Amino acid sequence: MPVPYKLPTYALMIKYIFGPVPSRRLGISLGVDIIPYKTCTLDCLYCECGSTSELTLERKRFVDPGVVLEQIKEAIEGEKYIDYITFSGAGEPTLSIDIGEIITRIKGMTDIPVAVLTNGTLLYLEEVRRDLAPADLVLPSLDAVTPAVFNKINHPHKELDIHRIIQGLIDFRKEYRGKIWLEIFIAKSINDTPDELNKIYETAKKINPDKVQLNSLDRPPAYEGVEAVDIETLERLVKEWKDLQVEITTRTKRREEIVSFSKNLENNILNTIKRRPLTVEDLEALTGKSRGELFKYIDILEKEKKVKAQVNGDKIFYAPVRK
Repeated sequence: MPVPYKLPTYALMIKYIFGPVPSRRLGISLGVDIIPYKTCTLDCLYCECGSTSELTLERKRFVDPGVVLEQIKEAIEGEKYIDYITFSGAGEPTLSIDIGEIITRIKGMTDIPVAVLTNGTLLYLEEVRRDLAPADLVLPSLDAVTPAVFNKINHPHKELDIHRIIQGLIDFRKEYRGKIWLEIFIAKSINDTPDELNKIYETAKKINPDKVQLNSLDRPPAYEGVEAVDIETLERLVKEWKDLQVEITTRTKRREEIVSFSKNLENNILNTIKRRPLTVEDLEALTGKSRGELFKYIDILEKEKKVKAQVNGDKIFYAPVRK
C-alpha cells in the first residue's frame, strides 16, 4: 500500500458533504465526496462531470478522515430524515485508502444506511472489497464485457483488464452481505449490439446483483458523438432479461419517447400538484398509474421547469414552479 501523502492545510478546509438532495435511486441522500474532481480509473465517454483529468489506479489519502466525519456528524444532526449517506461525486471513491475507515466510523455514529457509487474497477483488489464490506448498499457499474467495447466506451487506465474487473465483481458478490445494484449504461452504436448486450446479460447473471439499473444519456456527456438509445430499447431489455430484476433509471426527455403519451395525464399531474405538493406515491394512488410511468411525465415537466422536487421531512414532494 502506498504511503499516504501529507494533506496541505487548505485541503482541511474543503467541504466534503453536499445535500441532502432528492435522488431517484436513493431517496433523500447526503452526499460524501472524498476524491479530487475527475480523479478516476476511467474516462467514460458519457460522464456528465466531464473528461477525467487524473487517470490513475493509485490508491492514496485525499482527505483527513476526521474532518470528513466531523462534517457528516454536523450534517446529520441537523437533518431528521436521510435515506442514505452516499459516497459519490466527480471521482472514483475507492481510490481513497480511507474509505473503509470512514464507512466503519459512520456505522458507529448513526443508523442511516451507507451507499457507495463506484465504477467497480478496483473490486479485484481484496483490500477494496474489504473496505466496502461495512456499507449497506454498493452500486457498481458495468458497461461492457469485451475488451474492445470496454476501451471504446470507458477509456480505462491502460493497466485495467475487463475480465479481471468482472471477476472482482463476482468475488465481491460472494463475499459481500449488503445489497448490490448494478448500473449498466447503454450508448447508441457503441455497446448496444445484440452480441454485446447478450454478453452483458450473461455476465450480470454471474455477478448476481440484487438489482440491475439500465441507464442511457440524459445529460451532456464528456465527449461529443455519444447518443442515447431510445426508451423502447431499454424497455425491451427489461422484458428480455427475465432472470434479473431490471429497472430503467434514465430520464425521459421528450413526450415522443412515451409510447402512449396522454395529455390528460400530464394535465392531471399538473393540476393536482398545483393544489398541494405530492409524492410520487400520492400520484400513484390518485392516477392509478405506476411509479415508472409517472416518472416519465415528471421528467418532462422538470425539464420544462414546470415542476420541481423538494425535500420535506422524510419524503420527496413534487411542486409547481411558481413564475
